[in-house]
Amino acid sequence: MAKFTPQAELPVSEQAQIRREKLAALQAEGRDPFQITKFDFNADSATIKGDYEGFEGKNVRIAGRLMSKRGQGKVMFCDLQDNTGRIQLFVKIDEMGEEEFARFKKNDIGDIVGCEGEVFKTKTGEISVRTRSVVLLSKSLLPLPEKYHGLTDKEIRFRQRYVDLMVNPEVKQNFVIRSRFIKFMRNYLDNMGYIEVETPVLNTIAGGASARPFITHHNTLDIDMYMRIATELPLKRLIIGGMDRVYEIGRIFRNEGMDPKHNPEFTSVELYQAYADFHDMMDICEGIISGAAKEILGTYEVEWMGQKVNLAPGWRRMTMVEAVREYVGIDFDAITDDAEAVAAAKEKGVELADAAEKTWGNALYACFDQKVEDHLIQPTFITMYPVEVSPLTKRSPSDPRLTERFEAFICHSEMGNAYSELNDPIDQRGRFLKQVEQRERGDDETEMLDEDFLNAMEYGMPPTGGMGIGIDRCVMLLTGSDSIREVILFPTMKPLDN
Repeated sequence: MAKFTPQAELPVSEQAQIRREKLAALQAEGRDPFQITKFDFNADSATIKGDYEGFEGKNVRIAGRLMSKRGQGKVMFCDLQDNTGRIQLFVKIDEMGEEEFARFKKNDIGDIVGCEGEVFKTKTGEISVRTRSVVLLSKSLLPLPEKYHGLTDKEIRFRQRYVDLMVNPEVKQNFVIRSRFIKFMRNYLDNMGYIEVETPVLNTIAGGASARPFITHHNTLDIDMYMRIATELPLKRLIIGGMDRVYEIGRIFRNEGMDPKHNPEFTSVELYQAYADFHDMMDICEGIISGAAKEILGTYEVEWMGQKVNLAPGWRRMTMVEAVREYVGIDFDAITDDAEAVAAAKEKGVELADAAEKTWGNALYACFDQKVEDHLIQPTFITMYPVEVSPLTKRSPSDPRLTERFEAFICHSEMGNAYSELNDPIDQRGRFLKQVEQRERGDDETEMLDEDFLNAMEYGMPPTGGMGIGIDRCVMLLTGSDSIREVILFPTMKPLDN
């Protein structure tokens, strides 16, 4: 297909004025495109190109946006972009008629048209539509960016995603993959007997994760409410109520910083399974991500963050103690004293956060967080997290300082987080109270005390495995995107100065 030739370099305001004048002229002639409500088409660009032998010589009706106009005199070539791709229009005055051809020449790049004509190949072998009639369906009053075929200004792309999708058609593929990933995940869980549910976005308590919430106000009830930072606690209530396998795919809101891996609103799936543990969740996590790669991409081999990654099943599994021993050189199994653990971490250049208690568990986690994560390129499950950083997780029967928890890492990015869920209401209350004390010391990202959830637990909660997976991050992996904004249609952006 021939390359786009930019329009004359007039100021945008002047081009817009010319387009409005063209629209006014059309309306004066009784040819207002905005009065047309429908166009019946029977083919699209991808179908025609995919089955040229079946379409050759046949009459088709197609619709889309004009992306280029080439040629002068009595013949013009145009590129029409529809939902599936682009196809060339061959427009000739002898076949269209002088009056209709003159009208067509007045159309602008960006206009949306409906066309009818015969499928054929040009002398250069380009599959095209020999166009006999064209209907202007919508007038584009603003010109497309002059260099639309190379629009790279990320600020413009993310703020005006509609323009990005028009002029960079490859961008759409990221969101096709996103849709297919969510569909695959739904089918995977549904086939395991899970039920998809919906839980509230607005809550009176922010719980289920350690994060700073967005706060709003309910006028009728005259109370502050929190946009959810997780779906965990409502879903666990359903487990307690007897819904043994539940999941929710939904938007989560966290009032935190923005960087290439974080957006204040993002999409996650959380799932809970009664009578299961974190080992079962590991199998599901691996199955979803590796299975989706194979089905959507046709391979387990992907490239992400400049690294070649193999997503084939059989991911490495290691405890946090093992990881710190391997990558930092501290054997926390041989340390029993809190002060000794903190000193060992400090000797390796690891300092604990000011708000963190100076404990063995916090020292272990700080070593992992600061020294190990960057080494985790290939898919790896890190298991057995300290209880201090896992307030909703069941303690390990073999070491009460640790919990039955894992996080999945690929290219030093967390992809999923899972627990053998804590189901002891007395232990849970104690951990909540510790979090409250930490909040009072100034850490406003810790858990709040949820009395209703504790009340629910006292009715009895079965042993349960639970997991959250970040959908945006998984799509980044499958599309090779280095920024979360590339896989969110409308990412959060700072308002432009007026």
